[in-house]
Formats: sequence, C-alpha cells, structure tokens
Amino acid sequence: MKFLYLLFPFLIIFSVSVLAQERITDEKQARAIFEEVDDRRNSIESETARMEMVITDPRGRTRSRTMQSWNVVDGENNKSLIVFSDPGNVRGTGFLSVNENGSTIQRLYLPSVGRIQTISSSERGDRFMGSDFTYEDLGDQDPDDYEFEWLEEHEDHYRIRASKPDSDQYSYVEFEIVKETYALQKIHYFNNSGEQIKRLEAEKFEQITDRLWSPSKMTMYDLREDRKTEITWSNREINTSIEDWRFTERGLRRGI
Repeated sequence: MKFLYLLFPFLIIFSVSVLAQERITDEKQARAIFEEVDDRRNSIESETARMEMVITDPRGRTRSRTMQSWNVVDGENNKSLIVFSDPGNVRGTGFLSVNENGSTIQRLYLPSVGRIQTISSSERGDRFMGSDFTYEDLGDQDPDDYEFEWLEEHEDHYRIRASKPDSDQYSYVEFEIVKETYALQKIHYFNNSGEQIKRLEAEKFEQITDRLWSPSKMTMYDLREDRKTEITWSNREINTSIEDWRFTERGLRRGI
C-alpha cells in the first residue's frame, strides 16, 4: 500500500503531462489543418441536390420542408441557391448566398410578399426559415474569418478551437475534423460566457471525389431550447453545368 501511495502522485503528474501534450497551441498548424478541410470542400466546381429539412421542437413535434440546391465554386469564391418546393406555404421561397473576394451577400426571396430582402449583418444570427440554422451558419466557413487558438490531436480526429471576431452570436467554435479524410464531423458553438449553445453533427459521409468526403446528413442541435433541425441530401450531381442566372435576383424569383 505504501508503494501505491508513493506511485499515485506520479500517476497524476504523468496523466496531466500526457493530456497537456495532446493540446498544441500552434495557430499555424491549426490553420493549416482547417485550410486543408476548406481546400477539399472547394475541390469541386459545382453541385446540385435535393434537400429535406426536418425541424423538431422541444415537445417532439416536427415540421418538414423540401428544397432544391445549386452551388458553384470558383477558387475561393462560391455561390449557392436554395429554393423551397414543399410544403405549399413556403413553396418558391429562395435563399441566395454569394461569397466573392472575402465578402458575403445573402438575399431571401419571399413570394408571399413578392420582394427580395437583403440579410443585414445584424440579422445574421436570426433563424433561417424557423430552423436551428442561422443565416451565419449557412455562410461560407472561410479560414480567414477565424483566429485559430489551439488544436488537440486525438486518435482519429483533430479538435480545433477558433474565435470568430465578426460574429455576434458565437464567441468561439470548436471543430472536430476526421484525420483520414479531413471531413468536418462536428462543430461546437460557444457564447461569450463559455457556454456551449449549439452543436452541429455531420454523418453518413459519401466519397464525392478522390479527395472529398461529404456528409449526406447534418443535424443542428439548439442546446438552450432543446430542439434540433436535420438536413439530408439526395440526388446529388457533381461538376455539372449550372447557368449563371441561377445566382441572380432573376434566379431567386424564378425558383425551381
């Protein structure tokens, strides 16, 4: 027993040392890993898909939406359009997000009022169509938008913390990235008090190209309100031609 008492403090010191070695406060290394994630996501030229959204409230009640999406990538610039097809009360609603030269412009078309609304910076934290995704969440995850703090290297994934100075809703986020494929499998969102307020989980990964693995299902959990939104992708087509007009106000109004 005396030997165990002598050994116990050493075990504590050794365990703390091992844990400390797992966390690497190297901003450049953390950024390099996330840039690889971004580079692989931008390795395709275009994608079209059918999307299903299911919103579950705290009482377990669900609402479903069906959408069609178009996305094009041109280097560090990208454009995406989502148009709702069902149910009838949201049919024709369109959301356009254009990221060019480091600047993002988002527009929402509401056929019920017949006008296009530009999403202001103060509205980026609003819920998108009543879901648990905000307009900010739907924007491009550009490495230049983050200040990387540290990374942890686990057996099968990296965990990276990054602050987001321009965000009004998140103080910092933590990304979990699969080592083998550099696929983003989880995002943890924290407020200014260090409280985790949301969590995004990606699953059912599909190999899109030799470099890119992409999820066919994502779930955003609102941890404060005990609700969630699931989005699933189907009928995906990669690197097909998409007309430029899709990503204009004409495309927003025209719909599917």
